[in-house]
Amino acid sequence: MTQRTLHIGTRGSPLALWQAEHVRDLLKSGGFPGEIEVDVFSTAGDRIKDKPLREFGGKGLFTKEIDEALLSGAIDLAVHSMKDLPTELPAGMIIAAIPERGDVRDAFISHKAATLRDLPEGALVGTASLRRQAQVKRIRPDLKVDTFRGNVQTRLRKLAEEKADATLLAYAGLKRLELTEHATAVIEPEEMLPAVGQGALGVACRSEDKEVIDWLKPLHHRPTEIAISCERAFLARLDGSCRTPIAGLAELHGDRFTFRGMILMPDGSEWFETSREGEHIHAAKLGTDAAAELLERAGPDFLVELD
Repeated sequence: MTQRTLHIGTRGSPLALWQAEHVRDLLKSGGFPGEIEVDVFSTAGDRIKDKPLREFGGKGLFTKEIDEALLSGAIDLAVHSMKDLPTELPAGMIIAAIPERGDVRDAFISHKAATLRDLPEGALVGTASLRRQAQVKRIRPDLKVDTFRGNVQTRLRKLAEEKADATLLAYAGLKRLELTEHATAVIEPEEMLPAVGQGALGVACRSEDKEVIDWLKPLHHRPTEIAISCERAFLARLDGSCRTPIAGLAELHGDRFTFRGMILMPDGSEWFETSREGEHIHAAKLGTDAAAELLERAGPDFLVELD
C-alpha cells in the first residue's frame, strides 16, 4: 500500500477539532504509516450566528462545504457529529466508520437552579435545539425558551453573562472538552430523550476510496452502528430535519436492543412517543416501523405544521 498523507476535514469549533483529532489519533494508533493533517472549514451553519437554522435549510448547513471538499478530492475523509448528518448522503460518499458512541445524555447548566424542574416560574432557557426547546416546554410549560446559538464555549459565556437562566448541552461534548464541571445536572433519557445520533461520530470518505475505507475499518464499532441505524431509519421515515422536534434513542443489550422515539409540537403542548424491543438484525426495520406508527397516530398534519 502506497504511503500517503491523509487530509481530515472538519469544522473549526473546539469540539469539532477534538473530534477530528480523536479520529486522527485512532488512525495513528491503528498503524496508519503516513502523515495526517486536519483541514478546517467554515460551514454555513457556523456563519449563521443569531437565527434559527431551520429558517435556512436544517442539518446540511453543518456539512455541505466539507462534503463538497471530500467529493472534489481536496480532503480524504470528514468527521461529523452523527446528529448533524442528513439521512441522505451525497452520491459518492459513505460513512465508512462509526467509532464507539459517547454519552447520549443532555446536561442542564444553570447558576440559578439545581435542575430544570427547580427553575423559577417563567425562567428563560436558551437553546438552539428545537428538540430541547419542545421537551423543556413539555416538562415545564411555564418556562420561556429562546434561541441560543454558538459553540459550547460561546453558550457557556452567554449563560455567564446572564443572557438566559439556563441552557442545555450534550454531555458528551462537555466530557470531550473536559468541561463537565459546568454541568449542573445530567438529564437521564427517561426525562429528556436525546437527538438521533447524539454522542456518536461518523467518519465519511469517498465510496471508491478503498484504501481509506480499509484504514477506517478498525475504528468502526458495530454495536454503535446498529443503534444508529435504528435511530436514523426512524428519522428518515419521519423526514426529520432541524424543522421538527424529533428524539430517539436505541440501546443494545447483548443481541437485543430497545428503542424509544418521540415527536413533539414545538411548544411541547402535544407529543407522541413509542418504543420497540427486538433483535439487533432488525434494528433499521424497527426504527422505520416506530416512525410509521407515530405518523399514523399523530395524523397527516402533525409534522407539516412544524414547517
